[in-house]
Amino acid sequence: MAIRASLPEISGAASQVLREAKIREGETDVLEGSPPCASFSTAGKRSKTWGQVRKYSDTEQRVDDLFFEYTRLVKGIQPKVLVAENVSGLVKGVAKGFFKEIFSELQKCGYEVKAKVLDAQWLGVPQARQRLFFIGVRNDLASKLDIHPAFPKPLPYRYSVKEAIPWIESAKEVTSGAWGMGDITNKASPTVKARGIRHLKATEICPWKLQPEWDKVVDTKKPSPTILTASRGITGLVIKARRGKQFEWVNRNLDSPFPTVDTNSDNLTLGPPISQYAIGKEWGKLRPGTASKKYFNLVRPSKDKPCPTVTQTGSVIGAASVTHPTECRKFTIPELKRICGFPDDFQLTGRYSQQWERLGRAVPPPMMKAIAETIRDEILRKT
Repeated sequence: MAIRASLPEISGAASQVLREAKIREGETDVLEGSPPCASFSTAGKRSKTWGQVRKYSDTEQRVDDLFFEYTRLVKGIQPKVLVAENVSGLVKGVAKGFFKEIFSELQKCGYEVKAKVLDAQWLGVPQARQRLFFIGVRNDLASKLDIHPAFPKPLPYRYSVKEAIPWIESAKEVTSGAWGMGDITNKASPTVKARGIRHLKATEICPWKLQPEWDKVVDTKKPSPTILTASRGITGLVIKARRGKQFEWVNRNLDSPFPTVDTNSDNLTLGPPISQYAIGKEWGKLRPGTASKKYFNLVRPSKDKPCPTVTQTGSVIGAASVTHPTECRKFTIPELKRICGFPDDFQLTGRYSQQWERLGRAVPPPMMKAIAETIRDEILRKT
């Protein structure tokens, strides 16, 4: 929308936004905001950190007062519809006072406001994740056109972890001569003879450096070194020799996770093992779909249900968090993107831990899509 030349120069962030967007006050369709909310999360220290400057992502700042900065923008921009999101912990315990204050401030901006806690698992996301949404319709529109805040209706189905990452059932175990599914992906595989690997020649070097001795030339007359099932995904890999002992990838199976590395690694597609930590031993005692009573937040998901909530601190190797359902490790970033509702080609920056953090803080895209479609159909189209 074009801006008229007579737009007055008004100080403040709201007027700056209007100038940059070249629109007038009241012309914006939707203003969506998700002020940082870690201080209100039930997984954190909550009120103990209120009013304090603390580490937040790649910087340090106070994050429990930014909702009021959002209301200041709403008051100056006056969008037709406002959408604000926060953690469900804002309506629990002592945080309810903040919730009531925020709700009142949004109403004072000139809006009919409603708030509701929605669960992502009922909006197309394979993860149980509750978020609080404020939706407001400007009073003049609400009264003249009889339109009011609306929320998406839950879907009649939920997606499971297995549907999001179907390769988790690819591990098999030989039992009495028959192939059967087995929860064995955290165990060593039986010895595999090198002559049984048809695509590897005696002059080729195994590309997976899980063991120092694997850099040696493969002798097809002897058994190969033990292959850990953590390295599954090697099926479908084909390498061919080049001059100077260099090898190139001819075909890489992108449907399987890569082997595991430390979370400080720059290889961002690997999920760290937890077997050497206390939570790893506890993980082995848990049945799929259960949580630890000893370590808060340690959960072994059921592959047949949505994943429990992914927290932003879950990437720490020894920290209790959501884990892989069948392997004694944390999720890989490609797996986590699917669980959080992000497309496979979505690019995240930073180390493994930083990417996990961003996914753990984000509103799942399918969840926000449901909100946007409801606002479009139930509110904006009626204007």
